Amino acid sequence: MKLTIAQAARIMGTTVPDPAPSTLVTGASIDSRKIRRGDLFIALKGEILDGHDFVGDALMRGAAAAVVAEVHTGADPARQIVVDSPAEGLMALSAWVRGAVDPVVVGITGSTGKTSVKDLLASILRPRRQIVASEGSFNNELGVPLTLLRIRSETEVVICEMGARGVGQIKLLCDLARPRVGVVTNVGVTHFELFGSQEAIAHAKAELVRSLPEDGAAVLNADDRLVKAMASDTAAEVLTYGYGRDAWLRAEEVTGDHLGRPSFRMVGGGEQVWVSLGVSGLHQVMNSLAASAAALALGLTMEECRLGLEGAEVSAWRMETRQVQGAVVVNDAYNANPTSVASALETCAGMVSSGGRLIAVLGYMAELGAIETAEHRRIGALAAAAAHKLVVVGTLAAAIAEGAEEAGMTDVTRVENRDEAVEAVGELAAGDVLLVKGSRVAALETVAQMVEERMVPA
Repeated sequence: MKLTIAQAARIMGTTVPDPAPSTLVTGASIDSRKIRRGDLFIALKGEILDGHDFVGDALMRGAAAAVVAEVHTGADPARQIVVDSPAEGLMALSAWVRGAVDPVVVGITGSTGKTSVKDLLASILRPRRQIVASEGSFNNELGVPLTLLRIRSETEVVICEMGARGVGQIKLLCDLARPRVGVVTNVGVTHFELFGSQEAIAHAKAELVRSLPEDGAAVLNADDRLVKAMASDTAAEVLTYGYGRDAWLRAEEVTGDHLGRPSFRMVGGGEQVWVSLGVSGLHQVMNSLAASAAALALGLTMEECRLGLEGAEVSAWRMETRQVQGAVVVNDAYNANPTSVASALETCAGMVSSGGRLIAVLGYMAELGAIETAEHRRIGALAAAAAHKLVVVGTLAAAIAEGAEEAGMTDVTRVENRDEAVEAVGELAAGDVLLVKGSRVAALETVAQMVEERMVPA
C-alpha cells in the first residue's frame, strides 16, 4: 500500500485540510507502540483504552497520519483523518487495497485449527508464491483489514483467518477480503455460549463457502457431517479432505514419533506422497490435509505440499514441544475447547516413554454456555484415561477435576493460580510428558515456561 494522506482520506469517504502533507501511507496499526514510519494509526476506542489518547505518541513515532473520530488538539490537524468510525474507515481502506492489487485470497474458518492451517499453508506457499498471511490469530473485523493492508503490489496470495462470534460476521469479512478459496476445518462447540447450537455455528461458518465465486474452491472436512453438508451451499468447486475413502484428499497409515510429530501417506488425484510433519499433534494431520488441498487448488503439486509440511512451524503456544532433561514439555496453552483438549491428551499420551508419566495441567474452557459443566466433566474423564497426574487450575475449571475423580483418577490436584500449578507439577523425570492447556483467559503458557526454567540448571 502506497497512498498519500489525501488519497487515503478520500477512500475512507472524507478529506483532510489542504495542503495535506505529502508523506506516503504504507501500512496501518491500531497500537501506537508498534507504529512504523509511514503507518496510519487507527485510533480505536475500547472498553479500557481510547486510541485518541495516543494520537500524539503515534505521530511522534513516525505515523504518516492518524484516523480519528475527533481531532486531537495537541497534534497537526493536517495529519488527522476525521471519520465517523475509525474501524469502518480501516475496513474501507483495506477493501480498496485488496481490490487494487487483486491477489488470490484464501479464507479459513472453523471451530478449531484455523491458525494451524494458516501456518501450514503459508509454509507450503512461501517458497513458491509472494504471500501475506494473518499474524497470530488476526481473524476479526480488525484483524482481517490489518492483514489486507499488508498487501503489496507483488503479493500473489493472501491467507486470512476468519472467526465468528455472531451471524453475519464472516460474511462481513468476506465482503472485505473476497476470498477465492475457502477452507472450513470443523464445526465444534467453541463459542456455543454465543450461538446456542452446533447447527447455528455451522450456519455462520457456511457464510464463507456461500461467498465463493464459481471459479473458486471450497475445501471442506469430509469427516465432519456439518462441514461436508456445506457442499450444497456453494457454486465453487468442492474439494474434500479427511480419513475416509470418499475424501478427495486423504491420509493413510498415520504414525507418530516420540515428540508427537505425525507421519502419514497423503493420497489424492491418483498421486501419493509420504509426509513427515515438522510439528507435533495428531490433529495436525487433518490440518495438513486442509492446507494441502488449498495449495493444490492454487496450482501447487503434492511434492511441493510435502516439502512445505515437513519444514513447517506453527504459531507460539500451539503444541509447542521441547525436550528438557529427558522429559518433554508441551505448551499448548494458546487456547482450549473440548475438541482440542481431547486431541492434545491423545497425542501426549502417545508420547510417553516406557516408565514415564503424562502430567496434564488443564484450565478453563471458555464460552461453552449451557454445556460448560458437562464438557468440563467429559474432559476430566478423558484426562483420567490418558494421564497419570492431573492439575486443574482455577475454580472455573473445577468440573474437570470432578470428572476425573468420578472416572476413578486419584492423583488430582486443584490449584488457584499458575504458581501453585508449577509447584503441583513437581519434578519431571526422564520419559515424562507435561501437557499445559487452557483457554486464553487462563493464560497458562507461563506454567510451561516456569517448569522448563526450573528444570534447566542455572
